[in-house]
Amino acid sequence: MSSLIFTNISQLVTASGCAPKFGSHMNDIEIIDNGCVVTEDNIIIWVGTMEEFGNSDYYHSFKVGSAIQESISKDNEYDVKGKISENITIIDCLGKTLLPGFVDSHTHFVFGGYREDEYAMRLNGAGYMDIMNAGGGIASSVEATRNASFEELMVVGKSRLDDMIQMGITTVEGKSGYGLDLETELKQLNVMKELNQAHEVDIVPTFLGAHSVPKEYKGRPNDFIEYMVNDVLPEVAKLDLAEFADIFCEKNVFDISESKFYLQRAKELGFKLKLHADEIVNIGGTELAAELGATSADHLLVASEAGLKAIKESGTIATLLPITAFSLKEEFAKAREMIDGGLAVALATDFNPGSCFSQSIPLLIALAALQMKMTAKEIVCALTINGACAIDKQESIGSIEVGKKADLVCLKFPSIDYLPYHIGMNIVEVVVKNGDLVVDNR
Repeated sequence: MSSLIFTNISQLVTASGCAPKFGSHMNDIEIIDNGCVVTEDNIIIWVGTMEEFGNSDYYHSFKVGSAIQESISKDNEYDVKGKISENITIIDCLGKTLLPGFVDSHTHFVFGGYREDEYAMRLNGAGYMDIMNAGGGIASSVEATRNASFEELMVVGKSRLDDMIQMGITTVEGKSGYGLDLETELKQLNVMKELNQAHEVDIVPTFLGAHSVPKEYKGRPNDFIEYMVNDVLPEVAKLDLAEFADIFCEKNVFDISESKFYLQRAKELGFKLKLHADEIVNIGGTELAAELGATSADHLLVASEAGLKAIKESGTIATLLPITAFSLKEEFAKAREMIDGGLAVALATDFNPGSCFSQSIPLLIALAALQMKMTAKEIVCALTINGACAIDKQESIGSIEVGKKADLVCLKFPSIDYLPYHIGMNIVEVVVKNGDLVVDNR
């Protein structure tokens, strides 16, 4: 049994709760001044102020009261991690900020190949759907991913997770969808399963078999959906390789009737639901997400007022992906209007090889603040407890409270206001995942 004791926290951001925060409540993230947190193995066991800790049974049961005081004034007596015994480590936050580990609730991080040529085309004026209709886009990544070996996908997947955890991401959702056939979809999902066991970052797998119509089904989207529903979805369910099913519900990809048929079958097989909804053309994907009780509806750049009202009533999380809008030079999702209208908003990177080749949390935060008019508190809420709700993990992660996983991030500065203020810079100093110190840049 091992314990970490975080002392002298300027702002302890708890984001407490096991439910999404809607509307104005996204600013209610509960900040404790001069805080302290105690973990045991991989669980948080105590949260409060330094004064409360000094008077608590934990303070005396650890028999480290005097050592804590000495570690503040005589750092040279301890090693760089503040270890005072074999099983107890003090992390003196020195008046800095501690918050829950970030939850990136929408990514496509397991893929083969790159599409830098298409990015250059977009810089010269080509549209995302123009490239896709010309045979590029997702089809290009499908070919590269089909040709990539399991081992190659493992190597690049691990590298991408390494980058994520340096920016404070402790849990990530990962989608398949670059196979569009049984063999490659299973390969992507099995890579995620193995990475989840081997890497510190927790991975929540999503089956996105209906990401695009592959070349062998060109012009026959209904036949492809039938193939997915009859041959692939049941196999993924039988092997228990994904928690969610998702579909790219978009004009010239999969329409409302195709999306509904696919998602209803997925729901019958036990999958929770997500939707790529109303990203480019408003065809009613947001309304469909509400109708089917989806956990989240993602993108929502052109969602209608009726659709947004529907997901508010259904409790569906609105997951917004500002780096994608930035990369595609599109209008940003109306986060300010959504929050003011009472929705629960999450933020995610949408890291993928085409429309968003970035897993940068600092860039995401800058865009959310400057372009989407979100407050620092709302941004933190969207990346922690609401992000956890978007992947149905709110019972175990997303906040700093007793009984939840010890997934913690310490910043270099004394308040969360530095997250948007230090524009585009990674200010994560320490990351603890499942009670283990995995990033230490002190």
